[in-house]
Amino acid sequence: MKRVLSFILLVCLCAAVRAQQQDFVKGADVGFLPEQERQGVVFHDRKGQERECLELLKTDYQMSAIRMRVWVNPKNGVNDKNVLLNMALRAKKLGMDIMVDFHYADSWADPGQQPIPAAWQGHSYKQMKKDLRDYTIDVLTLLKQNGVTPRWVQVGNETANGLLWPMGHIKENPKQYAGFIRAGYDAVKKVFPNTTVIVHLDRGHKQELYDWNLDIVKKYGGRWDMVGMSLYPYWARRDHPELVADSIITDCIRNIRHVSCKYKCDVMIVETGYEVDEQHPEIMEEGRRQLARVVREARNETNGRCRGVFYWEPQCLPGEHHYRLGAFDSKASPTAIMEGFVE
Repeated sequence: MKRVLSFILLVCLCAAVRAQQQDFVKGADVGFLPEQERQGVVFHDRKGQERECLELLKTDYQMSAIRMRVWVNPKNGVNDKNVLLNMALRAKKLGMDIMVDFHYADSWADPGQQPIPAAWQGHSYKQMKKDLRDYTIDVLTLLKQNGVTPRWVQVGNETANGLLWPMGHIKENPKQYAGFIRAGYDAVKKVFPNTTVIVHLDRGHKQELYDWNLDIVKKYGGRWDMVGMSLYPYWARRDHPELVADSIITDCIRNIRHVSCKYKCDVMIVETGYEVDEQHPEIMEEGRRQLARVVREARNETNGRCRGVFYWEPQCLPGEHHYRLGAFDSKASPTAIMEGFVE
């Protein structure tokens, strides 16, 4: 009887893993797209035919979701809640899911900068938790009122060192960092109880970073449903040239298994990117190989716990925003890198 029960459990587990693999998400952060379109950029497929960018990503590269950052009070309305809504409605029309990436800043927030929005300056910790909560509810309510339900919401962007510095710096005020994460989590669940809430850290190959940060969040009452990772072999090697890209990918896949087991949660690679160099096609071919490996192993070698891979700004053209890791060429057409999503 025990053997029969063990066999049944094994069959059920395998079926669950297969179901998760079939629901594996491929997506893209496209926060630059509205600005590109205002500037008159026209996108093409690899045959040179004009295409609408989101439709191209979905139809030709199997992308079923977009990711959009949102800033509190940005200059000129860039990445504000209204831009988010417009892009979310476009994605919905195409049958694509959306991930909302709250930076909780008026501009960029990342491991090197987590600035407090101007409107929240000088507030107490208690008031700033309320600021964060009210703002999160306001943005998500706007989506809800317009018929959009985000599938995922990030409470902070690459918060390896905390957010809303110095008040929420993880080393200086770890309890307050966790408190901000909890405030964001509760705000999301108030508007969308079934939406997946993500804590997002950078350097997905650094297991010790994830243990340290997530242990602190958990210790002080923070909550999450899923862990988001950034995986950039290019940036990791720039800081540590002795590293090898394939080893960085191996370490990230291993870390996905570790984090999902330790914290009993799913994981997603919410940012990745590979170098575009139109003068050296072999560099882009190497990017395609690395991306294909990431997608394949994230889907098949994480016990079904990695739920997807998002490319950060694939449609960013060479030289735009001084960024090297898009995946389109200067003619606004996909490079070989994008083929990594369809292998």
